[in-house]
Amino acid sequence: MPAVAFTLRLGQALHRYGTPAHQLEEQMRLVSQRLGLEARFFSTPTSIFASFGPPEALRTSLIRVEPGELDLGRLAHLDALANSVIRGELSPEEGAERVEAVLSEPPRYGNALHLLCWALAASGAALLFGGGLREMGVAAVISLLIGGLDLWTRRQPSTVWVLEPVAAILSSALAVVAASFVGPLSVQIVTLAGLIVLLPGLSLTVAINELATRNLISGTSRLTGAALVFLELGFGVALGTRLTELLPLPAKLGPVPALPAWTEPLALVLMLFGVSILFRARPRDWGWIALAGTLAYEGSRLGAQVLGPQLGAFLGALTVGLVTNLLARARNRPAVITLVPAIMLLVPGSIGFRSMESLLARDVLAGVDTAFSMLMVAVALVAGLLFANALYQPRKVP
Repeated sequence: MPAVAFTLRLGQALHRYGTPAHQLEEQMRLVSQRLGLEARFFSTPTSIFASFGPPEALRTSLIRVEPGELDLGRLAHLDALANSVIRGELSPEEGAERVEAVLSEPPRYGNALHLLCWALAASGAALLFGGGLREMGVAAVISLLIGGLDLWTRRQPSTVWVLEPVAAILSSALAVVAASFVGPLSVQIVTLAGLIVLLPGLSLTVAINELATRNLISGTSRLTGAALVFLELGFGVALGTRLTELLPLPAKLGPVPALPAWTEPLALVLMLFGVSILFRARPRDWGWIALAGTLAYEGSRLGAQVLGPQLGAFLGALTVGLVTNLLARARNRPAVITLVPAIMLLVPGSIGFRSMESLLARDVLAGVDTAFSMLMVAVALVAGLLFANALYQPRKVP
């Protein structure tokens, strides 16, 4: 049946490019309803179950999928394609062919620009974490090397699962080497900024969001996956920092020289541009992403100064949620296009990394306290997004 085939292929494509379970199920439900199908859907990070027909005569399909990576440009294409089929501008058969065309599109950006954005994201993160020029430069070089390692592992399926621990070893070891031979710098800031792209803060926030929307199996799976990545990164950093026993480090690092105030918005722009490229957003969306990201960052910082870090994250998420929902209605585009890059500035990945680092250093009290702070920030982010959706719904497919 063409309508069933289109619905299943669309769901598989949306899953491949990083759509959370609750949004995927809602999109498939809406498409099948508009196509006159009686259907039920259930999504996990590794599978999609779809049942068609009345309860007494169900036809159930199981689609085995792998957790995909976010591709905002293709998600926008798939959303427009679903709208066209729903409005009758395309038949389900034509829609299925267009889905295949979207899946076969070449990467939007080349490897050189991809690697450059790893470096830009790391240098911007180092500045926002309180680092100076040395921290920015060393973190950019480390992240560039990790980006190259990421591209290499994509071509070697047997090595893709060791990317995080190897990258953590590389980041921490090179930070120690740089502190010994380049000059005094904050090893922690450099290590953290070098790994900024790999930190699973976004996965953690999506997991909490799925749990809050009662998608318990998918949320629990993502939460376990995020915890495993934190452990792998912490293990790699613990191994890499053993170099401190072999290399001479400065006896004491003084305060990092403060950079001019104008460098902070520059770091924000670098991070947003880097994240937009890494998530393969279309150039026409860069300006809107920059607007949403700036509002999220400033709202969170203002809230943290007045209300504390947890409520600050809530205020930032509420602000960016309302803005992205408004943009989604005005532009008739999915809210996720501007929401995900903006929320990346608020996710608690760095806090979780510090928690694992403390636990591996046998500072259990500090590690547990930091982990609790991470969870509270994640919950605050999800609460802000849920409140934003309740106050102003993102646009629905016509």
